[in-house]
Amino acid sequence: MRRTVTLLVAGALLLFACDRGARERADDAFTNAPAPPTPSFEGGEAVVTSPTPPVTPAVAPEAKGAPSATCERGWVTPAPSSPDFTDPLGVIRRTAPVVGDFVVVDMRLFVGPESPPSEDKGYLRDIRRWYVKLYVDGDWTYQGRFLVEQRRFGRGVAAVAPYDTDGFSSPDWSGFQWNSTDTTPHAYPGLPGRWRGTRYDFVNGGVGLTIPGLPDAVRGCLDRT
Repeated sequence: MRRTVTLLVAGALLLFACDRGARERADDAFTNAPAPPTPSFEGGEAVVTSPTPPVTPAVAPEAKGAPSATCERGWVTPAPSSPDFTDPLGVIRRTAPVVGDFVVVDMRLFVGPESPPSEDKGYLRDIRRWYVKLYVDGDWTYQGRFLVEQRRFGRGVAAVAPYDTDGFSSPDWSGFQWNSTDTTPHAYPGLPGRWRGTRYDFVNGGVGLTIPGLPDAVRGCLDRT
């Protein structure tokens, strides 16, 4: 059955992943990270107590951002019925499955280089990225902010952050490095759904990754989010 996407823009708002010890060290790095009081943990499983209702903007977010030194080509909000709008939502649902309809609060599409930028591979200069802020209608435990990336050879969720954060700063954004010794999805306080792999700081790098998740040329595309 086809799922619907609810939009909240002024009446219709336009609105990727090593051993177990490495994962534990990565989790320790996030111990002091601020997070909404959504799940608590008993026996390693998330137990939802009192999820925080998602805060929605009083006015519609901007639908376009001009090019700048930190957002070299600017950004746009795709039309709600377009593949540029619906495709990243499908990627999110496949990566962190959930039952229910997405309510998209904000979305931005922007294009820029890989991190770090590569001068010899042209296809790494045109990475398509989406910023998406959403929650699930009727399930407040699933609310967050996502970065979806598309390259020539595929696409996936690059990072996720708690719903009640803003901009692009550490330690809000988490990436997940694939760990073949532990493929069980895990829940994390403040993050929607469950995630496979070793968690690391997507903004600054970590768990053997020494590069930032976004290059300087596009970090600013998440300003005022």
